[in-house]
Amino acid sequence: MKLLDERIWSLFKRHWQQTLTYWSVFFSFGLCIAFLGPTILDLRCQTQSTLQQITWVFFSQQFFLLLGTSIGGLCKKTFMFSLSALLSCTLIISLVFAIIPLCYHVTVLSIAMALAGTAMGVIDTIANKQLVKLYQKDSAIFLQALHFFIGLGALVSPLVADPFLAEDSCVLAANWTANSSSSSDLQHLRSSLAGHGTALHNISQYPLHTEGVIITRVSYAFWIIALINLPVPAAVLALMYHERLLLCFRNSPRLLDRDSLSSTNPAGDSGQGYGSVFGCCNPAKLRGRPATFFIIHALGGAILFITDGIIGSYAGFVYTYAVSPPLLMGHKTAGCLDSIFWASITAGRLAFIYLSYRYTSPRLLTISLVGVILVQCLLLIFYTSCVFLFIGTCVLGLCISSVFPSMLAFTEDTLDYKGCATTVLVTSASTGEMMLQLLVGSVIHSRGSYAFLLCCTISSVIGFCFFMLLLYVQHIHRNCHTDSPKNTDMKEKPKTGGS
Repeated sequence: MKLLDERIWSLFKRHWQQTLTYWSVFFSFGLCIAFLGPTILDLRCQTQSTLQQITWVFFSQQFFLLLGTSIGGLCKKTFMFSLSALLSCTLIISLVFAIIPLCYHVTVLSIAMALAGTAMGVIDTIANKQLVKLYQKDSAIFLQALHFFIGLGALVSPLVADPFLAEDSCVLAANWTANSSSSSDLQHLRSSLAGHGTALHNISQYPLHTEGVIITRVSYAFWIIALINLPVPAAVLALMYHERLLLCFRNSPRLLDRDSLSSTNPAGDSGQGYGSVFGCCNPAKLRGRPATFFIIHALGGAILFITDGIIGSYAGFVYTYAVSPPLLMGHKTAGCLDSIFWASITAGRLAFIYLSYRYTSPRLLTISLVGVILVQCLLLIFYTSCVFLFIGTCVLGLCISSVFPSMLAFTEDTLDYKGCATTVLVTSASTGEMMLQLLVGSVIHSRGSYAFLLCCTISSVIGFCFFMLLLYVQHIHRNCHTDSPKNTDMKEKPKTGGS
């Protein structure tokens, strides 16, 4: 056990600058994820748009995030390209934060969020890919830490924004009356919109002016977040300087070439199809692969489609569920549920850094997925208990927190770090987060808030069934790889005897 400690510590010391850079990049990703929900009403005032119009900004960010994950996965994965892409994307995020206060029309704001979403998607794929490539069989621990920094960024962003949010209506109309929205109404809308603008029914009762004097200080929040994010591109630039990847050092020998990467990445940058554009989709690299190779990609993607969809749906609709019958929780109390859920996910990922060192990814995935099903079944049983909703939200966040990094490490290890597992899994997770929210939102609108828990529970059971099937296919895949060298040796023996 002690030798393993020393080995992992020595790996981290060898790659500490790259690792910390990828972690900081994911902190930037987390900042971008969480800032839009709390500030959306102030942005509505800034752009003088209706609530229905401003929620297109959510769609713009989510859609282009999905597009960005695909772009990041399809492009070449040389070390130079990856760091250049990360530098560009983190700078774009800082730039978007800085110019958002200058976007006075909802269309311009949507374009800015599309840029930010694309940058987030590229970061998501490349940072995961590079960390897996760097540590390979030891990547589970470092992936848990990577995804912890998403949660950390997602916690910091609303805390920065909160002091600058308008407590009352931020557009004072000339014919202002007592019917204008109160601060409690605005808090209710803000909490309802926390889940990417998916809970939009029954809002006509809250009058929101679009014409008048704009009173908002939210610009300061965006500029502060832009400043907080600036050290991240600086860290990427420092890594490029350290690795002699800047133009002024192009003719100098790279430090990475002198570093012994053979223990974790024998193929270097050119191995495993990372070196060419669209290497993942190269038919020559896929020819001759067994059927299990493709089934593992599909099952891994399906599991993350479901689990990330559950995370997005739960964060988006738990407030709506809490303030609806039979719970009828107060707006302020229910508004804490989303924060508790994300805090639990962050704490869970921090705890799973250690657990990933002690236990294998399949065991952690089994415990996590079973825990998700049990918690949601208990939430269905005790659906009238406000106390249990808080407890269940906390436990659900802890259980589901490690599924993405554990599944990524497990799938890549099963496929011997060949193929396109990271690209497929990251893209599937982004798709699930967007599509499952839309599905659950439409079901809640037509069937009532209780359908929210029912949809999440059914989805988690389906996800666990997919995982059991994945374990079975993985066993077959391993046996095929074990048997193939033996069959080759047996075919070669008669030739050797005959000569």
